[in-house]
Amino acid sequence: MTGSAALFTDRYELTMVDAALRDGTAHRESLFETFARRLPDGRRYGIVAGTGRLLELIGRFRFDDAELEWLRANEVVRDETLDWLADYRFTGDVWGYREGEAYFPGSPLLTIQASFAEGVVLETLVLSALNFDTSVASAAARMVSVALGRPIAEMGSRRTNERSAVAAARAAYISGFDATSNLEAGRAWGIPTMGTAAHAFTLLHDSEEDAFRAQVAAFGPKTTLLVDTYDIPTGVETAVRVAGTELGAVRIDSGDLPTVVAAVREQLDSLGAVNTKITVTSDLDEFTIAALSGSPVDSYGVGTSVVTGSGHPAAGFVYKLVARRDDAGEWVSVAKASTSKASVGGRKNAARRLDKTRTAREELVYIGDGPAGDDEFEAGDQLRPLLVPLIVKGEADASYLGAEGTRAAREHRANVMQELPIEAFRLGRGEPAIPTTYR
Repeated sequence: MTGSAALFTDRYELTMVDAALRDGTAHRESLFETFARRLPDGRRYGIVAGTGRLLELIGRFRFDDAELEWLRANEVVRDETLDWLADYRFTGDVWGYREGEAYFPGSPLLTIQASFAEGVVLETLVLSALNFDTSVASAAARMVSVALGRPIAEMGSRRTNERSAVAAARAAYISGFDATSNLEAGRAWGIPTMGTAAHAFTLLHDSEEDAFRAQVAAFGPKTTLLVDTYDIPTGVETAVRVAGTELGAVRIDSGDLPTVVAAVREQLDSLGAVNTKITVTSDLDEFTIAALSGSPVDSYGVGTSVVTGSGHPAAGFVYKLVARRDDAGEWVSVAKASTSKASVGGRKNAARRLDKTRTAREELVYIGDGPAGDDEFEAGDQLRPLLVPLIVKGEADASYLGAEGTRAAREHRANVMQELPIEAFRLGRGEPAIPTTYR
């Protein structure tokens, strides 16, 4: 996606800059932090996603003539502030958890060090990218964990807006989904795409058999035929008769899935189509996928649930000023202290404590420049640092961008999942899989 990202923000970001430029505080060096006070209800871990997209958006955060003229015409800020915005380029530093990393309450997921003005205008952009993508990735990771190695395709583009559909496909892929139906996601991020036909194609033809013959003629017998437009047993029989016993797959999009899938598998085998796969795509979420774990399903297609975070469409991240330099040049910790929304001030670092089996046992958040290295742990325990530089003096690390960065995030997520304790994968309500400790 090209073009300016400057107006993907809230008005008060710019009015704060306007006031700060007026009183001389705009250029105070500041430290902003993104974190979650808690996980969504029922979740025991989350998966960070959206980082690669965010770095690209920050690179496109430019106020061009069109944006400046709109701000001027609507009297959003003073002319002096418009002049400052015209020259805006992020020149600060950003550290954060790698995309695909697991996170827990209090994890300092993203830290931005820059002048107050440079950092505060990014708040909405940071939160909109990370909150949505992380919500999708966290839901997708749960679905992947209960799919027990069976492939899952993302197919939720029609259940969200056109831009978030692309972001959702990317986030789901990072969390282990194997493909997407969204072509723009394939083009922009290098995600494998899939799809053959919907019920409309069957209804277009004079008979189900005519539709199947047309599809096989176009794509060959290895295609996937949708068999539940009318009667499923009849559809399966017709599909095998038309495509032969080497039919690639049948898709089921309705019915009592455990019962239907078992019957379809038995029918396919009786017809000699023992290698024909069964894929299901009927309003699935992590709970229905788990319920199908004992059924002869070969792959899944998930739409609404994954692109809406399976009931949690936002991860609950906040973006807070946690430190700033005073007039003497010293860092001063600052924090919100209001009831139920208090935050912890100061610069932070983070590491995950792994036991001798390389199982995660604790999220350690160090206030200051730690880890200090003098912590006492069980013999064989080790710390894995979590923060990495993402932007240095305004330049993003290219390894986190584009299709390459997306693949790297997917690989990192797969490795991280191997560290989580078994408790993390329970679908029932419970506490975070590991505790967060401040030091």
